Amino acid sequence: MAARVIMVEPFDLVVFGATGDLSVRKLIPALYQRWAAGQIPEDARIIGVSRRKLSDDDFRALGRDALLKHVPEADRDEAKMGSFIARLSYIPADAGEDAGWPDLAASLGKPDGRIRVFYLATAPELFGPICEKLGKFGMAEGGTRLVVEKPIGKSLASARAVNEAIGQVFGEDHVYRIDHYLGKETVQNLMALRFANALFEPLWNSAHIDNVQITVAETLGVEGRAGYYDTAGALRDMVQNHILQLLCLTAMEPPTSLAADAVRDEKLKVLQALVPMRAAEFSVRGQYRAGASAGGPVAGYLEELGNPASRTETFVALRAEIANWRWAGVPFFLRTGKRLAARVSEIVVQFRAIPHSVFDAGAGAIAPNKLVVRVQPDESVKLFVMLKDPGPGGMRLQEIALNMSFAEAFGVRNPDAYERLLMDVVRGNQTLFMRRDEVEAAWRWIDPILEEWAASSEAPKSYTSGTWGPSAAIALVERAGRTWHEDED
Repeated sequence: MAARVIMVEPFDLVVFGATGDLSVRKLIPALYQRWAAGQIPEDARIIGVSRRKLSDDDFRALGRDALLKHVPEADRDEAKMGSFIARLSYIPADAGEDAGWPDLAASLGKPDGRIRVFYLATAPELFGPICEKLGKFGMAEGGTRLVVEKPIGKSLASARAVNEAIGQVFGEDHVYRIDHYLGKETVQNLMALRFANALFEPLWNSAHIDNVQITVAETLGVEGRAGYYDTAGALRDMVQNHILQLLCLTAMEPPTSLAADAVRDEKLKVLQALVPMRAAEFSVRGQYRAGASAGGPVAGYLEELGNPASRTETFVALRAEIANWRWAGVPFFLRTGKRLAARVSEIVVQFRAIPHSVFDAGAGAIAPNKLVVRVQPDESVKLFVMLKDPGPGGMRLQEIALNMSFAEAFGVRNPDAYERLLMDVVRGNQTLFMRRDEVEAAWRWIDPILEEWAASSEAPKSYTSGTWGPSAAIALVERAGRTWHEDED
């Protein structure tokens, strides 16, 4: 089944922090893939901006290196790579100085209806100063669009400060707060499953669902991000944005349409309905110690960081509750961590057990139905059902997964989330981007957890690298009479 590609209108995309890791590892490869697919027009321009003194040729060489390193060999076409790299240009500029900004303004020219996108792939403390410069030099006029990456602050107060600084220059309808998880095909298919099929939505409530589990697990450690990570931790880095967004899409009411504000209004209602958490009772924070991964022995977090006194969590497990008619009484178990047993992101919807079994004991135990939406890797949707074991000799029941693998079902390359999100910005579609009130509502729920942890004398619980986290995370779920889903496939 061939994917349909619709070309976007001509645009100028300016990437601030163009020589940084995000640009090199994600943005440039994603733009190349869309160019190679024929979605980007010939007269599109991609302008890199950073403090480094580079020429156009230097930046194009950096772009070529990024493609060779981060685009699979099967997707690389020399002619297309050459024509894509010709779209790249570079202007050095510093957010703290005026030099370079007039050159950028001159390169872009006067607003003439052409789509203009500014992508801030920088540290959040530069968001305000960059916006100020864009306004000062007349580049924030017309239909300009601004894209900002997480983290949006480190607390509710700091998030508000960042949003205020952005809002001084750009209206909310021009701001795209990106969360790349929302660009993943499987996440969007969660909405398709719910709202395009009569099978699930009538059952999508507390009368039929026992619990929901959301897991975002990584096998890697903090790698080269130790400096940033130690000021953030797993709760800020993953739960406040990625995991809460997955929770919102799972729990939200059907929107009136897929228009941006219709969807975001429903997500906001979920965040506002989250019950304030008693962290001592319903949260577990952990920190990995030395152990083993697929690549062999690995050091612990404190050794990697070089700070034996750090209390930053690399693992979080939470029990959340949503106080509304649809979800009252249904626990939402959330967990994320580094150096865990497997790399997997998935949403597990555990249905309630059947009220009465008509089968005798010889048929075996009857497991409740379960829907597993695998976000990454090996994107898929599995529905676990009970079926009869084939053959004579009586009724023997067995749990079987009806597995819809995206790769097998569609037979096409699964685009990276940034490919979709970048093109959505150019199209002016804000549906998959966070609104200001969403960001602040998420922080309003997270802040008290952070404050309770900070006031506690208890350090994060240690766990061995290559496991599923502290044993207390298992106890958190078992106290509620449930168990974590762990799919061996």
